[in-house]
Amino acid sequence: MTTGSGAAAGRIRPLLLLAPLWALMVGAGLLITGPVGTRWPLSEEGEVNAWFSGHRTGPATAVSEWLTLIASTESVIGVTLVCVVALVVLPRVPRWREAVFLGASVAAQSALFLVITLCVERPRPVVPPLDPAPPTSSFPSGHVGASVALYGGLATLAVTRLRGPWRYVAAAVLLVVPPAVAVSRLYRGMHHPSDVAGGLVNGACILIVIGYALLAPRERPAPPPAGRAGGPLPLPRSAGGAGGGVRGAGRVVVVRHPLACAQNLAQQVRDVLVRHGCTDVRWTSTTAERPCGDLAAYTAAGRVDLVVVCGGDGTVRACADELAGSGTALAVVPCGTGNLLARNLGLPVKPAAALDRALSGDRVRIDVGRVSGDGLAPTRFTVMAGAGFDAVMVRDASPRLKASLGWLAYVVSAVRHLGDPPMRLSIGLDTGDAVPRRARMVVIGNVGALQGGVPLLPDARPDSGRLEVVLLNPSGAVGWLAAAAHLLRGMMPGRSRRPAGTGTRGMRGMRGMTGTPGAIAAAGPARRLMARGALEYFSAVRVDIRFAGPQAREVDGDCAVEGTRLVAEVEPGALLVQLPRSRRPTAANPYRRTAPAPTATPEPTAPGLRRAQSPAPADSGQGDRHAGPAAPVRPGRGTPVSPASPGQKP
Repeated sequence: MTTGSGAAAGRIRPLLLLAPLWALMVGAGLLITGPVGTRWPLSEEGEVNAWFSGHRTGPATAVSEWLTLIASTESVIGVTLVCVVALVVLPRVPRWREAVFLGASVAAQSALFLVITLCVERPRPVVPPLDPAPPTSSFPSGHVGASVALYGGLATLAVTRLRGPWRYVAAAVLLVVPPAVAVSRLYRGMHHPSDVAGGLVNGACILIVIGYALLAPRERPAPPPAGRAGGPLPLPRSAGGAGGGVRGAGRVVVVRHPLACAQNLAQQVRDVLVRHGCTDVRWTSTTAERPCGDLAAYTAAGRVDLVVVCGGDGTVRACADELAGSGTALAVVPCGTGNLLARNLGLPVKPAAALDRALSGDRVRIDVGRVSGDGLAPTRFTVMAGAGFDAVMVRDASPRLKASLGWLAYVVSAVRHLGDPPMRLSIGLDTGDAVPRRARMVVIGNVGALQGGVPLLPDARPDSGRLEVVLLNPSGAVGWLAAAAHLLRGMMPGRSRRPAGTGTRGMRGMRGMTGTPGAIAAAGPARRLMARGALEYFSAVRVDIRFAGPQAREVDGDCAVEGTRLVAEVEPGALLVQLPRSRRPTAANPYRRTAPAPTATPEPTAPGLRRAQSPAPADSGQGDRHAGPAAPVRPGRGTPVSPASPGQKP
């Protein structure tokens, strides 16, 4: 049996290779400075340095100076620290192993370099140097070794951890840096050719050893088959039992976004469903005209017990719009660009694992929002709706970058709109009077965390019965930095969240509300100013926002037509979702739990949102039993989000 200590030993054992690596480098240095130093090709190294010294030009000197700067000790340490912090803080699941790999590679290279120079003494080339000569030996080149460890390590992470063809472009750019630094050190008269070669070898060997120790996959023993030494065969659980799970459920409909959910992932979904005892499975694919496929046709017949959504937030939104107010449960397979609902509900980031854990869990009810506006057909959302900065960021994100970089494409788009002017608007909460505001962005959220766990709406909960609102209006660079610092602080461990409207610092009553801050909070809508006024938070059941001019709008990451109004209202507990058992109600996480059941009494549909009534597709010749995705069944009608028809987005 593999134990934790055995796994740790397997990781540490490759590090023992650092000792023979040090011995080999010291031996090579002693040979270069001793018996083989007068033999070819080492005897011609002086001519190489003289050639570089005689061909110096102004532009080449400037380039070499820049290359020396990015490989200097200060720059390497600074870039390493930034990258390590980013790997730990930015992703939702911290990349500790990758962060340790990068930091350990740079540190090990530096330590080995210093130990080698203590054993090998080699003078600098006899040419006019362009840099002050450091007290260390010329062999090996510290600048070259450090650049290999840092930029070669980043290239390794780009190839092994990123997706899409752009990762190879990024890796190629990073791998050009160490050879360029090596040439610059020769040009500036700081090292012999064998010195920079030693630096390249030193850095590359360090990367191989540390990478093998920390990044290389380790084989895990396969679990023993059920019914043998591994334990008894799993007992089937009734769908109506208290234990949760879906075993024994009736018809299952899988809504698949064909671009976000490839064939191999669809096969994994099929395997998970079979493993959980789902014997009646139908597949339907989404299109731009039918963002939830033929789900409406199936639900109209009243014979669907579970809907599995394979797509991003846009596809989930379309299916949730169809299922809200019914007794049909929804399970999310996150395979889109953002997957914010899945992240906020605590689902694993891997699609098949998310479905497997959800189907083994409980059915709980969460809220949904209902949004409308001029030119925006009434529709529901599960994550966020907004206007301004976030909407143009979504609208202008490059599809090619989204395919290669994922949600980082939104960051690239956001940078282009940092200088956009603020909007003039008025905001009305519940039955209160509308108050004027200026903001660059307004977001209405049912959940609060963005990609990487950034708490944009820290008080938002999917079962609170309220919507949270944030207005972003930073003033200059200081305002942007204050807002960013406030949001990043919210990501730190141990940062507790206050219930919406209970904060007293910076709270002021809305127009028409008088009394103490406590009385105002108890009365309903409240306001909180954060980050020196750059962020303004509200909480309400109904939000009515009017803009002075047409503004870009978005609903769950899908672009909507521009308009001058955005009205949102919460529908408490309207959506039944399948969540992992770890999401069962606790004091810190009081989701409303519903005992699993194949069907339930439908709740009344919200006004203005008529459920689609389409004929149910025939069982024969339509759909697919256990065969994975098939041709779509006869078209049904879903509720459109807007004339923009964003259903084709994952």
